Amino acid sequence: MRRRLAPTAAVAAALTVLLLAGCTAGQSASTGEPGMVEEVAPDAPQSIEGGDGATDADADRSVITTGWISITVDDPIAAAQSAADIADASGGRVDSRNETPGTDTQTPSARLTLRIPADELDGAVAELRELGTVNSVSMDATDVTSQRQDLDARIDALSASVDRLQELLGTATSIADLISIESELTTRQAELDSLTQQRDALVDQVDYSTLSVELVTEAQAPAAVPGDFWSGLAAGWGALVVFGAWLSVAIGVLLPWLLAAAVIAAIIVGIVLLSTRQRRAREADAAASVVPPASLPAEAAPPVAPPRDRAPEA
Repeated sequence: MRRRLAPTAAVAAALTVLLLAGCTAGQSASTGEPGMVEEVAPDAPQSIEGGDGATDADADRSVITTGWISITVDDPIAAAQSAADIADASGGRVDSRNETPGTDTQTPSARLTLRIPADELDGAVAELRELGTVNSVSMDATDVTSQRQDLDARIDALSASVDRLQELLGTATSIADLISIESELTTRQAELDSLTQQRDALVDQVDYSTLSVELVTEAQAPAAVPGDFWSGLAAGWGALVVFGAWLSVAIGVLLPWLLAAAVIAAIIVGIVLLSTRQRRAREADAAASVVPPASLPAEAAPPVAPPRDRAPEA
């Protein structure tokens, strides 16, 4: 009996030690202790003094770069294709592309979201500037080096824990040990997969910068602020002309509806007036056919009975 219990006790003790080691490693990686970082990345530079150390530290940084650029072009649809070609030539891709063709009531425009390799971003922006007149450009960089190092450390710790659990699973000799090890292995593997997906998404954002491109025509381009009286007068006159054109279009759209509403209102008023006149005529005829009691002759009044004599008193 003791011989049978000995392997089970050994497996349980090993599983307990493994769980404690995995929990300690996960906590140390998540809190960013120096010992864990040195174990995960032993080749990382320990000092950044001097030119070479600073260059290596900058190369190891993880930076997410996002940008926005608005350009005035003659043909936004054709310029959108050129912008997509620039992204493809730089090794990037187009995540989204929206094009609005020109009509009688709206001007054409296009909007794209480009993912460009971080080291090719400056060259791609320079090529995009050549498509037309640049209205505005904005760039934003976010350093996520610590977040990436934390994810890498936690992934390495969980990977080692999963490997040890798999080895321990092969040495289990009882059903209870198998169930306990498989349950813990499933939990650790799910957490490892989640962290790996987070790290992959973060790496994609670091490796490929996100650049939003807006392509508009001269009519949609932001107007310059007037600098003097005459430029302000010209801007006001232009705004008045635009408002007048818009007002004429609105009146043209509403005019058929107003005419139809006026015809319907006239018909309703005519019906109400006609019914009112007919009602008044009927009331007048009824009043003329009725004779009032005061117009009867006095002879027609009923005779009044004479008073009777009183009976003699007893």
